[in-house]
Amino acid sequence: MLFSLASLVALYAGSSLAAPAQGYHKPTSKGFRMQHGFETVLVQPFGYDGFRVRAWPFRPPTGHEISFVYDPPLEGPEDGEARGMSFDTAFNGNQSEELRNGNMVVRTSGWAGPGGYRLAFYRVETNGSETLLTNEYAPLKSINPRYYSWTGPGSEFAAEFSFSTTPNEQIYGTGTQQDHLVNKKGMTIDLVNFNTHIPTPVFMSNKGYGFVWNMPSTGRMEFGPLRNKFTTDAATVVDYVIVASSKPGDYDTLQQRLSAITGRGPIPPDWSLGYIQSKLRYENQTEVVLLAQKFQKRQIPVSMIVIDYQSWAHQGDWGLDPRLWPDVAEMSQTVKELTNAEMMASLWPSVEDNSVNYLDMMAQGFLSATRSGPGTTDSWNGSYIRNYDSTNPAARSFLWGTLKKNYFDKGIKNFWIDQADGGSLGEAYENNGQSIYIQSIPFALPDVLYAAGTQRSVGKLYPWAHQQAIEEGLRNATSTKMGTPCDCLSLSRSGYIGSQRFCSMIWSGDTTAVWETLSAQVASGLSAAATGWGWWTLDAGGFQPDPTVPWSGNIDTPEYRELYVRWLQWTTFLPFMRTHGTRACNTQDAYTCANEPWSYGADNTPIIVSYISLRYQLAPYIREVFSQFHNSGRMIMRPLYMDFETSDPQISAWTQENSNTTTQQYMFGPRLLVTPVTKPNVTEWSVYLPRALGDEAKPWTYWWTNETYAGGQTVTVPAPVQHIPLFHLGPRSEIMAGKVFG
Repeated sequence: MLFSLASLVALYAGSSLAAPAQGYHKPTSKGFRMQHGFETVLVQPFGYDGFRVRAWPFRPPTGHEISFVYDPPLEGPEDGEARGMSFDTAFNGNQSEELRNGNMVVRTSGWAGPGGYRLAFYRVETNGSETLLTNEYAPLKSINPRYYSWTGPGSEFAAEFSFSTTPNEQIYGTGTQQDHLVNKKGMTIDLVNFNTHIPTPVFMSNKGYGFVWNMPSTGRMEFGPLRNKFTTDAATVVDYVIVASSKPGDYDTLQQRLSAITGRGPIPPDWSLGYIQSKLRYENQTEVVLLAQKFQKRQIPVSMIVIDYQSWAHQGDWGLDPRLWPDVAEMSQTVKELTNAEMMASLWPSVEDNSVNYLDMMAQGFLSATRSGPGTTDSWNGSYIRNYDSTNPAARSFLWGTLKKNYFDKGIKNFWIDQADGGSLGEAYENNGQSIYIQSIPFALPDVLYAAGTQRSVGKLYPWAHQQAIEEGLRNATSTKMGTPCDCLSLSRSGYIGSQRFCSMIWSGDTTAVWETLSAQVASGLSAAATGWGWWTLDAGGFQPDPTVPWSGNIDTPEYRELYVRWLQWTTFLPFMRTHGTRACNTQDAYTCANEPWSYGADNTPIIVSYISLRYQLAPYIREVFSQFHNSGRMIMRPLYMDFETSDPQISAWTQENSNTTTQQYMFGPRLLVTPVTKPNVTEWSVYLPRALGDEAKPWTYWWTNETYAGGQTVTVPAPVQHIPLFHLGPRSEIMAGKVFG
């Protein structure tokens, strides 16, 4: 069977995980519809302490528009009843109305020009007073906070929706960007996916509310000093959800509310929590078997071995080249017998005309096209290519059928969804730089056309639907349902709202192998966590050398060896521990240079192996934090504001200033404080130890020396290359036994 967007929601929404709080103020109405002139606004109570708002000019939506939120949410007073487009009250936009759901109130108040009254959202405090969280931004004589425009002759419109904010509001989430920032205040973020850039309009505010801009279109997010603005380039309805916690600083409740709306992460397979070995690239079957033999001989545990791109004969074959991989089933079985490791293979969405699948896919309409020109969306290795259309259910079925025949049935059951960004191949520069063969593509990349719409109207759906293609295929092949524990998984370079509901890791893309890039990944991972993506990882060591740095990526240089060890030891404390990248060396072609634990010199090999071993020792703890994430959306990588904003005023102040303290430190689960070393030639490192409520005098213990420290201070600890600065709360024995809470 295939899963549509609607059926994915239905399959996942089987059980409510949290009963309403005692005395919960249930909504007395299904919602209200406000109409004024050409515009209609529909407001509904949604989940616990939340509202869903949809708005449109002139023509009403069909009710079948693309949505990334569950209706009904996984938890909420709806009791399993979908809201749909229902409402109880209808009125013109020139009167006041209010609706309460739990501790949140929405009210129409304040004239907002020709569009009628503006919406304002309040939290009801325990003493009965109200606190304004945000309202539609409409200062005197300003542009309407709900603004529409038409860029073509059809019914699709562009829109800009504006909401009030304050200069000191802090914004957490928004997907991942390479900007070193945890607090996104002051940022303008384009809603276009490309390599290393996965913008996603889901965020939490330190005021105590969460927000989902539930739109599949391209656009922008702007977080200014007085106005937060969200734009859509092409739409038939504007759709967003806002939820509240009972008080500021309760981010766990916000995550529970947001994940009840957008999806809860499943439990990953136990084997995936170990060490994942990859490089660019293992080029044939013999090399992979020899690699497995080396892991066995050296007695180094490995959980998965990955075959990267260009392992096929042509783009779009979605199968290993038989000239290089003559017996895939035998290879995967041999790897399993030698190491007990699973295997993963890379696939790209692109199809060239020499592929065995091209003519069939063309004939059936399974390839994305363009609104003008020949339909070509990009090029690779001197060939024009077109991407398969992930928004087409039949195209997803074709892709999975090919993967199942060529990989899954032969023992390779995990899939790397590379170049999954949509539009083109997802590079931030035109035409993948194929200047030797092809000079340019003579039309704009947003001109891409899918079964579900244009790149402008549904471009953000593409990576999500690509993850969905693998998810629905794996679930069918393993006879499991959405939301249940995963037997297999995928790895994606991109994602969108609710990607956490899939058995799919998201990684930070093709990063450069320098210290500054390592530092940027910390904030990127924390933003991913705040967006709801618990299944996050990266390329240990960076993906590619920086051409401006002579030693970058070269495994034979002491400078890069130090960077690699620091990067790899940090991955021990990520949701998934993974190495990958193209390496340089002094003896071989760059595509075949080594990237194994023993590749970085005799002095460094024991250090690398010790962290791989520690990862397996921490497996009970890691499994339990994944369980917490599955049950309630409780974040695995926890920025310091999550746990310490209310107990330590410095944390909030530093986050607002984007201090290194809050962009470079985090909790891994509730009990491990991790601070990666992000500079060379370090022998000691300064760490801020947060002040926690109710802690004893010296709650923090340094992992490597067992020395204890009080919270609320910065300490300098020894940090030779063997040691990542790591502190823990409570006895180490409890952590090793998987006891997450002390």
